[in-house]
Amino acid sequence: MQELLSPKQVATSIGVSESSLKRWCDQGLIATERTPGGHRRIRVGEVVQFLRQQEHPLIHPEALRLPAGAGRQAGHPADSQNELLAALEAGDDGSLRRVVIEHYLSGASLLEICEQLLTPTLHRIGERWECGRTEVYQEHRACEALNRVLFELRGFLPPAGPDAPLAMGGTPPGDNYRLATLMVELVLAEEGWKAVSLGSSLPMATLAAAARHHLPQLFWFSVSHAADADELARGFEAFLAETPPTVSVIVGGRESQALVAAALNGDAASGRVQTGVDLTVLRDVARGIRMARSA
Repeated sequence: MQELLSPKQVATSIGVSESSLKRWCDQGLIATERTPGGHRRIRVGEVVQFLRQQEHPLIHPEALRLPAGAGRQAGHPADSQNELLAALEAGDDGSLRRVVIEHYLSGASLLEICEQLLTPTLHRIGERWECGRTEVYQEHRACEALNRVLFELRGFLPPAGPDAPLAMGGTPPGDNYRLATLMVELVLAEEGWKAVSLGSSLPMATLAAAARHHLPQLFWFSVSHAADADELARGFEAFLAETPPTVSVIVGGRESQALVAAALNGDAASGRVQTGVDLTVLRDVARGIRMARSA
C-alpha cells in the first residue's frame, strides 16, 4: 500500500504552488482520494505517472519518499549499467533505486528498463561470478535488491481496469529465479493486463490448478533453470493436457528449450503455445490477444 501524500507535499516535490497542484487535480491530471474528513490525498504512483505524462521535473524527490537525485534526466541505459553494477555489488540500495527510478521518470518503459538496463547488468554480474570477481552472496543480494525495486515499480502503475484480461504464471519446479517472472508481470501490467506472478519453483500440478480455476487468457512459464529437462518436459505436457485450450501459453527464459519438445509434440498444445519468448515478443503477444479480444 502506497503512502498517501498531502497536496502540499506533492507541490513541494515538483516545485509548484499548492494552488496550482490542486487545480491540476481538479482537471483530472492527478488522481486524488479523500480522507473521511474530506481532505485530498495523493498516491506516489499517481504523481509518478503525472511526471512521466507531462514531462514535468521532479525537484525534491525526498518529499515523495524517493531517493535523492531520482529527478535528474537519465542517461542512456548502457551508460547507467556500470553505475547499476557498482550499486548492486556494493549493496547500495539507495543508488540502485535512484538509477532505476530516474530512468522510469525520464520516460523509459518498464520493458526498456528490464531489457536494456536490468538484464544486461545481471548478465555481467553472472559473468563476474564465474570469473571469481564477484562472490555468490553479492549475486544473491543483488537479485533480492532488484526484487524490491520491481515491487516498487509495480506500485507506480495504475490498477488494471475491471475488464482487463488476466495473465498468470511463474517458474517451474526447481527454478528459484524470481526476477524473470516478476519482469514478465511488470511488462504485462504496463500493457493494462491484470498480471499475477504466482512465484517460483512451483509444481506443475498446482500451476495447472491455477489455470483451470482462474482461466487466464495468458499463462506464462519463465524457465531459467532446468535440473531435469526430461522431467520438466513431462510435467509441461501434463500441464497442457490438464488445462483448457482457450488458455494461451508462452514460455521464455534461457532454459525454455527444455519445454519445446513437449510443446511441439503434444496434441494438447494445438498451436496455443509459443516458446523462446523474450519480453518484447511477450508484449507483442499480449497486445495481439487484447486486440483480438476487443474485435
